[in-house]
Amino acid sequence: MNPGDGDARPAPPDTETVLRRVIEIIQGTRTLPLSSSVKLDNRDEVLDLLEDASKLLPEETRQARWMLKEREELLAKMQREGEDIVQAARLQAERMVQRTEIVREAQQTARRLVEQARDEARRLRLEAEDYCDQKLAAFEVVLDRTLKTVAAGREKLSGTPAPIVGPDLMEGADLAGEGPGMEDAFFDQDSL
Repeated sequence: MNPGDGDARPAPPDTETVLRRVIEIIQGTRTLPLSSSVKLDNRDEVLDLLEDASKLLPEETRQARWMLKEREELLAKMQREGEDIVQAARLQAERMVQRTEIVREAQQTARRLVEQARDEARRLRLEAEDYCDQKLAAFEVVLDRTLKTVAAGREKLSGTPAPIVGPDLMEGADLAGEGPGMEDAFFDQDSL
């Protein structure tokens, strides 16, 4: 029913309200003269109120239990969600640590590989230098022998007197040393 309807009833009181009314009635009773006893004038009203309270109490207790159960379920749900969040955070942190560890290992591996490559390049350069030095030394020996052979040949050539050629042998000869009788003639390369 809507509050604007003509048949609006007030909401039923709760147990606490009923019990407060009983307390007020009992506090408002008068003591009998020359006695510590009290006279309860509205005994029926008190009994009705207590009966109403006893009827309301199970419903309110049931609601309170339901609210406690809902609260416990909500707390349990929040606890599970909190644990899930903590677990997710833990996993994320572990992944981040693993990534950091992977990056650190990759950097160490890269440094190690670069150092190995430098060592290998240094070794290959030294081997190449040694190889070139050996070849140059062998070439030097060959050149030295060749120079000695050339020097010996020149010395031998310079120590041999030139044959005397008569004018009759010189007739068909040209300046290059060709012609009849010039095969055994001395050729001086310095005269060119």
